Amino acid sequence: MRARVWAPNATEVMCVTDGTDGRTTHPMSRVADAGDGWWEGPQLAMGTDYGFMVDGHGPYPDPRSAWQPDGVHGLSRVFDASEHRWMDSQWAGRDARGAVTYELHVGTFTPQGTLDAAAGQLRDLAAQGIEMVELMPLAPFPGQRGWGYDGVSLYAVHEVYGGPAALQRFVDKAHQRGIAVCLDVVYNHLGPDGNYLAAFGPYFTDAHETPWGWAVNLDQDHSAPVRDYFIDNALRWFDDFHIDALRLDAVHALRDNSDHHLLAQLSIATAELAHSIGRPLSLVAESDLNDDAMVTPVSEGGLGMTAQWADDVHHALHAYLTGERHGYYVDFGSIETLDHVYRHVFWHHGTYSPFRGTAWGKPVAPDRDRRQFVVFASNHDQVGNRAIGDRPASSLSPGAQATSLAMILLSPFTPMLFMGEEYGETRPFMYFTDHDEPLGSQVSEGRMAEFDGHGWEELYGGPVAVPDPQDRTTFLRSKLGPGLGASGKGHDDLRRWYLDVIAARQRTLDATAWQQHPVGVSEAAPRVVTMHGPVSVHANLTGSPAVVTTGEPIAMFGPVTWERIGSGEAFTVTLGPDAVALVAH
Repeated sequence: MRARVWAPNATEVMCVTDGTDGRTTHPMSRVADAGDGWWEGPQLAMGTDYGFMVDGHGPYPDPRSAWQPDGVHGLSRVFDASEHRWMDSQWAGRDARGAVTYELHVGTFTPQGTLDAAAGQLRDLAAQGIEMVELMPLAPFPGQRGWGYDGVSLYAVHEVYGGPAALQRFVDKAHQRGIAVCLDVVYNHLGPDGNYLAAFGPYFTDAHETPWGWAVNLDQDHSAPVRDYFIDNALRWFDDFHIDALRLDAVHALRDNSDHHLLAQLSIATAELAHSIGRPLSLVAESDLNDDAMVTPVSEGGLGMTAQWADDVHHALHAYLTGERHGYYVDFGSIETLDHVYRHVFWHHGTYSPFRGTAWGKPVAPDRDRRQFVVFASNHDQVGNRAIGDRPASSLSPGAQATSLAMILLSPFTPMLFMGEEYGETRPFMYFTDHDEPLGSQVSEGRMAEFDGHGWEELYGGPVAVPDPQDRTTFLRSKLGPGLGASGKGHDDLRRWYLDVIAARQRTLDATAWQQHPVGVSEAAPRVVTMHGPVSVHANLTGSPAVVTTGEPIAMFGPVTWERIGSGEAFTVTLGPDAVALVAH
């Protein structure tokens, strides 16, 4: 590999290598025909540790470093992605739309907290019908533990997880198990510790503000190479690591007033690469804009994302099942709201939001493929950003958990589970960090201040001790229980139910099924709810038996009995307290 770096405003750039004889400094030269500030230096062999001095400052890690074995402040190391011998030649790829997706955090998914250990669970995930694994961000971040959304070397893989070679091994094994891999990437900001991009050039601009400070420079002077930095990053995961999909974090914070939005540019480049390599590649956006222009093709004036997260479905379902109305849940909770989001995706579609204090969103086109919206009852944000990181399973009844699983997995949308949800994991998933001082104390104090006065005492029924994100115990308590195959009180029943729901899901995969049995949600009586569809979900969330008239159940959770009405196809179905039944049409 030849040392290359973009530093348009520098007067001198040096490459520093670290070898057995100590550090050596190599002059670099401007590349005359590369344009806009590229510098080139010596050839570097695989495994060489190196960095760059910019106008006498540094050495800094390579902005495009593939390997940071000594952490975010250390030198980069040359990594040759072509050395991996791929065994997935039979893998035809998988589109993110419609794939049963499983979000996991590598550090807490297994006791070891590594990609290789996570790969050891792929057989079980495949047996459970998981079709795509979504990995929370892997870019290096300060310390040993963290969520990954404060990563800084966006081309590398956190060394604690195993580094870049471990990611290649994980993807290879996933494909051999028939599972696609989605990687969560953060392009809207970088973390505050170890971010050296500004030392090289105008990667950021004060022309726009974001929740994290200055915005990434996508539309000011020298923005073209910055845009290339992110486009090349995305294509590299697809090409060198055989990743199938990227989940793009908080794209509403990508402030881009140029004539060609970064997301549209990325969509076109991804489509071209997918055509070239002959397998589907997907882009899944996290956006709170409630605007289906996100998933409208670029040729039709949209941004061209394959799919986007649909938070309103989560909020409506969570508020209905739990009764919570604090924070943004104030806009949700009624059966009418739940029915609306299942029919129309967004609750806020140009209507007034009491939580936001303004009108929000736009309507979804009626003919929009509902698989372009990813829905979930839990994810890292909705659990981890609660005061104590408690999962819904820690407070919901077994029947409510079973209802939640069925209404997500049997919906017309693309379903996503959060690790452990399929068996009712009750261990918390909390926010944790491992920053050096003084940043560590600032993060701890900020977390406490953030949750002060949010009404958590009322929700939890008493004073709340917000876990310190810097305390290693917070991280350890966030790890999953004994394992995906472990048994436990309530876990076995819910796991069996989950498998029944996955089997029933096959009846929903024909697009014409949804035309014949449109989705909707209704109540036969308060807390006796039905989600209508090719497979209907009937749930009694009360403490007394409830009777509904429907078809013959194909799967039951809890006490369910039924009797045919006359000689027809209708049945009287009695749902015991906290019971759920599936009926195929």
